[in-house]
Amino acid sequence: MKRLATLFTLAMLAACGADGPPVAPSQAPAPAPTSGIAITGEAEIGVRGEI
Repeated sequence: MKRLATLFTLAMLAACGADGPPVAPSQAPAPAPTSGIAITGEAEIGVRGEI
């Protein structure tokens, strides 16, 4: 178990900074935030069968 924890910890540390060095945000003004929430989709639960 200690080996697995060590391997996991090393993998997480290796992933830090994988996308490159940090970049400061641009000085351009941020776009105005949009208001409202839109959620769309379809969900089904159950068992289907033909008799």
